[in-house]
Amino acid sequence: MDVILLERIAKLGQMGETVKVRDGFARNYLLPLGKALRANEANKKRFESERSTLEARNLERKSEAQGVAEKLDGKSFIVVRSAGETGQLYGSVAARDIIEALSAEGFNIGRNQVELNTPIKAIGLHKVVLHLHAEVEISIVLNVARSADEAERQAKGESLTSADAIYGVDEDALKPEDFFDPEADNDGDEE
Repeated sequence: MDVILLERIAKLGQMGETVKVRDGFARNYLLPLGKALRANEANKKRFESERSTLEARNLERKSEAQGVAEKLDGKSFIVVRSAGETGQLYGSVAARDIIEALSAEGFNIGRNQVELNTPIKAIGLHKVVLHLHAEVEISIVLNVARSADEAERQAKGESLTSADAIYGVDEDALKPEDFFDPEADNDGDEE
């Protein structure tokens, strides 16, 4: 189906372009959300008459998105989750959790604006891309840690996936004698 785009859509085209898309994509997404019109003569005339208002609305949305992007630029958000000694999370951090962390700081971002292909399943610093507008995207740093103290240590560049980092124990310095007493009685297990 040919449609006329009413706004810029990533990987598809600019405002005013006539593009060919699959019927289901047009019927289920573009047309109901008002992002496109069916390409016919009546709609082409309608688009040309409304072009200036559409461009003004797009420019207004873009400037709002840039304002939010400036506030978010260089920010880091902490998410506290339970994790094992190796840094593997017992659950995961999904787009919903990122939205909650952002809203706790006063940012109103939609779930569809978070680009997260797979959920985060390990502690550490993770870069997350936010699409605030079709022409405005920004990345934030998500600091996933077991506690606020660990998040601070991680932010300074420390790796928290070893026993030394977690418990203050140097794994390389450990010897078998630290765990077993060579003088201990074996309870007659020897023959």
